Amino acid sequence: MDLTKTVLGIELGSTRIKAVLIDQQHRPIASGDYEWENRLVNGIWTYSMESVHTGLRACVNALKADLKEEFGLDLTTVGAIGVSAMMHGYLPFDKDGKQLAEFRTWRNTITGEAAEKLTALFGFNIPQRWSIAHLYQAMLNGEEHVKEIAYLTTLAGYIHWKLTGEKVMGVGEASGMFPIDSETGDYDAGMLQKFLDLTGLDLRTVLPKVLPAGACGGRLTEAGARFLDPAGTLLPGIPVAPCEGDAGTGMTATNSVRVRTGNVSAGTSDFAMIVADHPLGVHREIDMVTTPDGLPVAMVHCNNCTSDINAWVNLFSEFARLMGLDVNRSELFTKLFQKALSGEPDCGGLLSYNYFSGEGVTDLDEGRPLFVRSPSARFTLSNFMRAHLLSALATLKIGMDILTETEQVHIDRLYGHGGFFKTPEVGQRMLSAAVGVPVSVMKTAGEGGPYGMALLGAYMLWHEEGESLPDYLDNKVFADAQSSTVSATQEDIDGFNAFLAQYRKALPLERLATEML
Repeated sequence: MDLTKTVLGIELGSTRIKAVLIDQQHRPIASGDYEWENRLVNGIWTYSMESVHTGLRACVNALKADLKEEFGLDLTTVGAIGVSAMMHGYLPFDKDGKQLAEFRTWRNTITGEAAEKLTALFGFNIPQRWSIAHLYQAMLNGEEHVKEIAYLTTLAGYIHWKLTGEKVMGVGEASGMFPIDSETGDYDAGMLQKFLDLTGLDLRTVLPKVLPAGACGGRLTEAGARFLDPAGTLLPGIPVAPCEGDAGTGMTATNSVRVRTGNVSAGTSDFAMIVADHPLGVHREIDMVTTPDGLPVAMVHCNNCTSDINAWVNLFSEFARLMGLDVNRSELFTKLFQKALSGEPDCGGLLSYNYFSGEGVTDLDEGRPLFVRSPSARFTLSNFMRAHLLSALATLKIGMDILTETEQVHIDRLYGHGGFFKTPEVGQRMLSAAVGVPVSVMKTAGEGGPYGMALLGAYMLWHEEGESLPDYLDNKVFADAQSSTVSATQEDIDGFNAFLAQYRKALPLERLATEML
C-alpha cells in the first residue's frame, strides 16, 4: 500500500475522539477512537487541554495499531490530514500562545445577553454557542483576560494551529465563529465594522483566516508531527486540509452539500443542516452557517439528544446485573430501541424532557431531565422508550417547523447519521415522523465526522480543476453508495404531532424544574 495515497481524518466529538484512514477509493481502511466526556467546572462546560492532548494521541495511536495489525504497516506518512471538532465555543490566546481562559464549549448557555445584543446589532441570529457571543459576553462581564487576546479560535482551529503553525480554518467552521458572507467566502465585512464600532476591537486581527474546501491549510510541521505522534513515527511535511466543524463533516459524510439536501446528526446533541435555496428571515431558533465550500445552510441545533436515553439504558443495565444477567450494552440499546416501534404513536400519554443542559430553541438556560405521566397514562416499556426517542427529537422538530412551514424551505433528500440511527429503522422512522419526509442512512454513516473530514482532505488532494465539492462527492465518492431509506406512516406522523402538542403545553414544567431543583 502506498500511504501517500491515503488520507487521515480526525474528529474530536463530544463523547469520542475518532480517526479514520481512507484509501484513494475513499474506503475506510483503518480507524481508532478514544472515549472522553465534558465536565461542568465552576458552572462552565469544558474539557481540559491536557485531556484534549491525551485523547488525540491515544486515538491516533489506536489507528496506528489497527493499521499495523491489518496491513503490517507503520504510519509514517499519509497523503493528507484533516482535523475536525465540535463547532463554536471559546479558546482565547495571548500573543505568546498562552491560553487565557478555560475552553468554553458549545454546550454552555451563559452568553444570553451578548447573543441578544449582537443579534439586534447585526440583524442576524447569533446563537449563544457562537464564539463571537462568548467573546462579547466576556467583554460585558469585564473579564480581565479580554484585553490580552491576540488569537481567538475553536477546538478544531487550535489543533490545526498546533499541527501546522497556521491560524486558518475552513469556511464552515468559521461560520460558527462569526457570520460569513457567502458571496465573498469570508467574514461579513459590514458586521465586522459594526463590532469594531461597538467595541473598538478589529476582529480581523484575532480571528482565523477563512479558507474554502479544496484549499491547502498548511503542512505538518516537525513540532506538529511530534504533537500528534510522540513516538516519532509520523513524518512532517504532510499537507493539511483546512479544519472543519462537525456540522461540515457531517454534511460531507452524508453527501448533503448540494442545495435542497440536508442531514440530521443525532448523538449527544442533534442538529439539522439544510442547504437553503433562498434567503431566510431572522429566527432565534435558526442558525445560518455554511457548507465547507461556502453555500448558506440553515441549521437547527439542539444541545440535548441522547444523554437521557443513555442514562436510562445504564439503569436498565444495572437492573440486569442485579438479576444476575450478563447483558451486552450494545444489544440492550438495540432491543430497547426496537421495543419503541411497538409503542403507541403518541406514547400513550407519557412525556419526557431530555434536557441535561440548557436549550436555546426553547429558551432555557439550564436543563433538568424530566419524565412525567398522568395516572391514566399507559405506562408500558414500549411507550416509555418511544417517549424518550420522540423527546430526543422534539426540540429539533420545533426548529424544523420554522424552516419548512414559515420559511418554505424545500428538502429533496434527508440523511441521518450518529448513534441515534445505529439500530436499523428505528431512529429513521422516528425522525421521518418528525419531519414528514423519508430519511436515509448510508452504509458509511457509522464512520461519521472523521470520514467526512477525510473526504475533505481527499477533495483537496484529488479534485480536478474546476470540480466543485458537490460534483466530487456525487461522482467520485457516493456514486455507488449503499443506503437504506425509511418513511414514517401517517399514524406515526400524527402520533408525533400529538406528542409534540403535549410537549409544548407542558414545557413550563421544565422551566419550573430548573428553578426548584
